[in-house]
Amino acid sequence: MPVGAAIEIRGLSKRFGNVLAVDDLSFSVPRGSVTGFLGPNGAGKTTTMRCLLGLASPTSGEALVLGCRYETLTDPLRHVGAALEVTGFHPGRTARQHLRVTAIQGRLDPGRSTAVLEATGMTGYAARRVGGFSSGMRQRLALATALMGDPEVLVLDEPANGLDPAGVAWLRGALRGFAERGGAVLISSHILSEVQEVADRVVVLANGRRISEGDMDVLMAAGGGIVVRSPHAATLATALTSAGATVERTADDALTVTGMPIERVGELAAQAGAVLHELRVRTTSLEETFLALTGEGDTAS
Repeated sequence: MPVGAAIEIRGLSKRFGNVLAVDDLSFSVPRGSVTGFLGPNGAGKTTTMRCLLGLASPTSGEALVLGCRYETLTDPLRHVGAALEVTGFHPGRTARQHLRVTAIQGRLDPGRSTAVLEATGMTGYAARRVGGFSSGMRQRLALATALMGDPEVLVLDEPANGLDPAGVAWLRGALRGFAERGGAVLISSHILSEVQEVADRVVVLANGRRISEGDMDVLMAAGGGIVVRSPHAATLATALTSAGATVERTADDALTVTGMPIERVGELAAQAGAVLHELRVRTTSLEETFLALTGEGDTAS
């Protein structure tokens, strides 16, 4: 595995009958990072996560966590915390009882339930039965369950579903804190604005294949180009085009430049004697970049 990679997907394919859900997929999730796992409905995200967690068998390729297949890990809940759904709770158990059952099944310390209830803001609900929980409270309990083993890796599918704004802000802080302590997070979500806030890396799928992978800031910058404003815009546009850049005139004194680093734009402006009133990298939102990459048009599902 690459140095620092906690998750490694290598040439993974998964077929269900005639349907190829995941197609020769490869990507990694480094330690100390939150990686957003994005794609339209049916892109293969959940199937990939299920293969990673030993819930589905790859047709070919492999999905490794901490250098091993999940099913070969000793006491896996001590290494990997996962929340793929929030429907598996016994409605008659309290939150604390649920966590203690998880501890017994996973050979964990039942006493840790107090710490994870506090960490997820669930202390006041510890004695309440799960059957009466809202969807947001179930999401918090799912994350508390994932944290019971004090794992090194978190794998979360749509963890912000059902959370109110305060809950989403709490989740963002919890995931960033986990990564800053050296943990690795793989998070799938359709709430792209929140992924942009919490993730430092992104993997984008479409039709089961990876179409983009990289650091969030690089991805955002690549989609936006460079914005230049100058009273000598026409002269500068000619110089930039001659040097191989693609230039779009967006106003009398404004240009959008792609295909050239910002430093080179500044150098050519100086050589052409063009005064600059503005020179900056224009970043796009994650939603804009996602739609452009996946060809989803006006839909963001």
